Amino acid sequence: MKIFAIIPAGGRGSRSGQNTPKQYVKFNNKELIAYTLEIFQRNKLINNIIVAADTRYFSLLERIKKRYGLNKISKIVEGGKERQHSVFNAVASLYASKNDLVVVHDAARPLLPDQVLSKAIRHAKGKGNALVCIKAKDTLVRGEDYVKTYIDRDKVYQVQTPQIFRYGDLIEAMQFANKRKFISTDESFLVKKYGKKVHIVEGSPINFKITSKADIELFRMIAGKTT
Repeated sequence: MKIFAIIPAGGRGSRSGQNTPKQYVKFNNKELIAYTLEIFQRNKLINNIIVAADTRYFSLLERIKKRYGLNKISKIVEGGKERQHSVFNAVASLYASKNDLVVVHDAARPLLPDQVLSKAIRHAKGKGNALVCIKAKDTLVRGEDYVKTYIDRDKVYQVQTPQIFRYGDLIEAMQFANKRKFISTDESFLVKKYGKKVHIVEGSPINFKITSKADIELFRMIAGKTT
């Protein structure tokens, strides 16, 4: 069984307030995506890494690959308009067997603990897939200008990445969605819509996605203390 990591990095990161897509913003003179890629480079269970990106950043990614010794990167493929398109392009580029595992992880989640990644992979080996989540801790409400209802947080999870699936299940679910012109924000929704049971695995609060200006400042502080 081979295990492929796919890092979709085609987003523009408009919510971060940066001129450069956030995955290429430097922290301590090191691009954000390099921190993320190193996680998969170090993990002993990962065989190959595929990055899906805007073609304008291919040369930068090649330099990052060389600079940080990321020899598990086997391909850099063109990203698409939506995350789903980027992931599909990467999945479609694989020479994989149906039971090989595909690990999809956000380029802007650079603090994924290795033990969370390894645990999720082991879970997916046994169950066929794994969705990394954390349980909601705060009180949750539904409403707009005022509270309409309270939500039972004991049954609510926040979805993170990685999301791990058998290659055969993932590509079939994505082809199914493409034919119906259905777009989702993540792969687990597509696999569930295709009729597969998706299994939850415990994530970590530090595995947050860098999206806003505040997230960038927080990671800047964390990176400054760990390097």
